[in-house]
Amino acid sequence: MINDLWYKNSIVYCLSVGTFMDSNGDGVGDFQGLARRLDYLHGLGVTTLWLMPFQTSPGRDDGYDIADYYNVDPRFGTLGDFVEFTHGAKQRGMRVLIDLVVNHTSDQHPWFLAARANAESKYRDWYVWADRKPAHADDGVVFPGVQKSTWSFDKVARRWYFHRFYEFQPDLNTANPLVQAEILKIMGFWTQLGVSGFRMDAVPFVIAAKGAEVKKPKSQFDMLRTFRELLQWRQGDSIILGEANVLPRDDLEYFGEAGERLQMMFNFQVNQNLFYALAAADTRPLIKALAATEPRPATSQWGMFLRNHDELDLGRLTPRQRQRVFDAFAPDSDMQLYERGIRRRLAPMLHGDRPRLELAYSLMLTLPGTPVLRYGDEIGMGDDLSLPERNCARTPMQWSDEPHGGFTTAARPVLPVISSGPYGFQHLNVAAQRRDPNSLLNWLERMCRMRKEVPEVGWGRFVVLQCENAAILLLRYEWRNNAVLFVHNLADEPIELSFPAQVSHDRSGLLVNLLSEDHSVAGTDGKHRLQIERYGYRWFRVGGLDYLLQRSEV
Repeated sequence: MINDLWYKNSIVYCLSVGTFMDSNGDGVGDFQGLARRLDYLHGLGVTTLWLMPFQTSPGRDDGYDIADYYNVDPRFGTLGDFVEFTHGAKQRGMRVLIDLVVNHTSDQHPWFLAARANAESKYRDWYVWADRKPAHADDGVVFPGVQKSTWSFDKVARRWYFHRFYEFQPDLNTANPLVQAEILKIMGFWTQLGVSGFRMDAVPFVIAAKGAEVKKPKSQFDMLRTFRELLQWRQGDSIILGEANVLPRDDLEYFGEAGERLQMMFNFQVNQNLFYALAAADTRPLIKALAATEPRPATSQWGMFLRNHDELDLGRLTPRQRQRVFDAFAPDSDMQLYERGIRRRLAPMLHGDRPRLELAYSLMLTLPGTPVLRYGDEIGMGDDLSLPERNCARTPMQWSDEPHGGFTTAARPVLPVISSGPYGFQHLNVAAQRRDPNSLLNWLERMCRMRKEVPEVGWGRFVVLQCENAAILLLRYEWRNNAVLFVHNLADEPIELSFPAQVSHDRSGLLVNLLSEDHSVAGTDGKHRLQIERYGYRWFRVGGLDYLLQRSEV
C-alpha cells in the first residue's frame, strides 16, 4: 500500500480516555464513553484522534508508566471496547493515533520485576544498570524541582538503575536488539487492532545511547528508520508523529534526508516563538523560527499546536523572551513549572479574551503544518491550579451543566471537574455552546471546515511577506497554481496596512475573503489597503476572480 500522505491535510484532536467521557458511572472515562462522542468529534471537523496512554498502568504518571503494552487498563474497558471504538472512528472517516511510550516502563512491569529479581534473567539487560552511582547521576533531570536524580538504587537488584524521568519509570535499554524487536512487536500489535500510527513519546531519549559510562549521549537515528519500515510493511499509510524538542539543525536527522524516518514531528521551535509573539506583539522571532524549520523532505510534516497535556516549554527562548511570556501569561509562580514552562490551559492564559483566542487558533490553523487540538480547548476550558504539576490542565471534559459537567454520574470523578469561577462547568460546557451560534465551539467548527478546504497550508510552500509593522504576520502559500494569503494582527490595537498586489503575486488585484464578504480589491495604484482590528485575522484566496464568478453562477 502506498502512503497517501493523508496527514498533510488532517485535523488532529488529542484526548485522554480517562477524562473524556465516563459510560458506567465509576468516575473514570472509558472507551464506551468515547465511542458515544465520536459523532461530536466528527462534527467538529476532527479527522484524526490522538489518544494519550490507556494501557495497563499503576497510574502514577497519568498512564505514562506502562505495566503491560498489550492490554487496555481495566478502568478504561477491554481490548474489545478498543476495537469497537477504532471501528466506529473508521466508519466516520477518522483515523486513530495512540501514544507509543517505549523510553521507559513502570517499575511494576513484569520485565522490570524479573530484571531486578534475577541477574540471570533475560530481562536484566532490557534496562540500564550500574554497580555504583555514576558521577553525573544528578545531571539532566527532566523535572527540575520535582525530580532529584536520573539514577536510583534498587534494593532487590542491589544495583543502580537509570531513569530519565521519575524514579518509578526505569529506562529501557533501547540499544538492545531484543528491546527493539519488542518495540516493533508492540507497534505491529496495535496497527492490527486498527490504529493508523503512533505519537512517539520522548523520541530523543528513546534513540539516545544510555549507560553509566555515557557522558554525551549519541543518537541512534537508524532506529527510527527501522520503526518506519515496520509500519510501511504492516500498513502502508501508518505514521509516526514524534515528540522531539530539538534544535532546527537536527530536524533532518529525525525526518531523514529523504524522509525515510519520522513522517511528522511537533514544531516546538515555532510553538515557543509563537507564544512570545502573542505576548510581545512581535512576529520577528516567529518568522525566524518558521524560516529555520522550513527545510524538510516533501513527505514530511510538522504538527502545529498551541497547548498540550504537558507544560508549555519555553526553554528555547532567551531569558528575556521567556520572562516576557511569563509576565504576560503566567505572572504567578504557581502558574509556572520545572523552571522553564507554563502549566496553564490556553483560555486562562489569554484571560478569556475571545478575539485573542480566535487569533491564536487562526494562527495554529494557518501555520505551515497540521493543526493539533487539545480536548476542551474548543470550548475554552480552564485549569485548576490547585492540582499538582500538570494535572491542573488535565481536568475532565465539560459536556453540560449537569453534576461533574456531565462527565460522570459518580460521586467522585478521577480528577475534580472545574466547578467555580468563569471556567466552571455550570456555564462553560459543550451543550451550552452548541446552542449558541456565536460560541467558540461553533466558530472553531467553521474554521476547521474551512481549513480542510485550504490544502495549500498542508501541502504548499510558504513565504512570509515583508511588513513594516512587527505585529503583523503576512503568510502566503502556493500549491498547484492556487494561492492563499493569511493576515494576522497580534497587537491589542487596530492596524492599517497596505501592500502592492504584486507582493502577494496577485495579478487580478483581488483577494477573496474566505471567512466573510470583506474582500479586498487593489486600488488604482495597485495596492491593497486593509484595516485589521485588534487581534484580527483575514484568510484570503489570492487572485480569486474565477472563484467569485463561480459563486455568482450557483
